[in-house]
Amino acid sequence: MSSLAGKKALVTGAAKRIGRSIALALASEGADVVITYRESSDVAARTVEELQEKGVRASAVHADLRKPESIRQAVKDAAEFLGGLDVLVNNAGRFETAAIENISVEQWDAMFETNTRGPFLAAQAAHPYLKAARGRIVNIGSLGGIHPWPTHAHYCTSKAALHMLTQTMSKAFAPEISVNCVAPGMIVNGEVSAEYEHFAKKTPMQRNGSPQEVAAAVVFFASGPHFITGQLLGVDGGLGL
Repeated sequence: MSSLAGKKALVTGAAKRIGRSIALALASEGADVVITYRESSDVAARTVEELQEKGVRASAVHADLRKPESIRQAVKDAAEFLGGLDVLVNNAGRFETAAIENISVEQWDAMFETNTRGPFLAAQAAHPYLKAARGRIVNIGSLGGIHPWPTHAHYCTSKAALHMLTQTMSKAFAPEISVNCVAPGMIVNGEVSAEYEHFAKKTPMQRNGSPQEVAAAVVFFASGPHFITGQLLGVDGGLGL
């Protein structure tokens, strides 16, 4: 039997890229999956078709993580479609490169709005369903939340805050809900530029990671021992060492 057979999962920002791989990995393990999207409705529809091809129930709902009511409605819609929630994956995020001396208040607030406040509000909305199911929350952090990147100050700080939020929620939501975080390093999909090759050479494993490897870490937290909580799992090939 698949490790997540019969489980009900919500993955934010999962129409494409890493989120899509996470949704597909959960479905491959038997979970019914709802994904959220903000603008990529056509891409989300194709991802839903791929999920359904794995023999699970799947749907996509619109969610704008910048708007609290949109988040609450998306969680409600997902729980109604699935008949509850066992797993919430806070994947949707924002990334931007900017010199710290040039970051505006609007840029700073927008980063935290999506990367930190969004997961907090999603977890808050999902809490009653997850508590009833003794469920799991998996946040998608970043190596940038552990190591300072000078040209990504607002991004790094927002992810560091998400890491702390993971630990705080793991204590606040225990014992019913386990809360953990996956922190990807340099993750690429398909052809890579010279810049990415530079990171591969700096990585002890001598390559960059794949979205599927991040997804495997999420599946571990979603299906492994419920006793594991408050943990940060780096998926970076040793780049952060």
